[in-house]
Amino acid sequence: MADCRKTTDFNATMRKFGAPQTIIHSYRLWSVLLRPAQATLGALVLAAHEPASAFSQLSSASFSELHQVTRDIETALTAAFHYDKINYLMLMMVDPDVHLHVLPRYAQTRLFVGLAFADAGWPAVPNLGQVTATDAAINQQIIDHIKSYWP
Repeated sequence: MADCRKTTDFNATMRKFGAPQTIIHSYRLWSVLLRPAQATLGALVLAAHEPASAFSQLSSASFSELHQVTRDIETALTAAFHYDKINYLMLMMVDPDVHLHVLPRYAQTRLFVGLAFADAGWPAVPNLGQVTATDAAINQQIIDHIKSYWP
C-alpha cells in the first residue's frame, strides 16, 4: 500500500528515514519504513503517526493497531529473510518522534543481490554503527522484496 499523504504530513523522524520513498506499508497510525542504513538485512523503522515524543503519549488506538503491525512485520521478514531473532529498539535519543528500530538478527551472514549482510552484534546487542553499504537502488530491491511478502 503506497502512502498517499502529502510529504508535509510525515513527521521529522519519518522524513529523516526517507519517507515517503522508504515506506513499505502504512497503516492508519503507523508506517513501516526501510532503514536506509542496513545494520542487518531488512532493518526497518516503525514510526508512529501521532505527535508524541514518549511511548506513553500514544493513544490506545495506536497500541491496538501496533499488534497487527508487528504481526505483519514478523510475517513478512520471516518469509523474506528467515531471520533467527528479531529486536525492537526504541532509542529516541536523536529523533524525538515515537519510533522503533526493527532489526532482524542473523547467526550467519545473509546474501542478497550479491551483497553479504553480516550481523556484527550477533549474538549480543545489535551494532548499529556497522552497516552494509547499500544505495537507493539496492534499498529499493530490499523494499520490493519485503513488500512481496507483506500479508
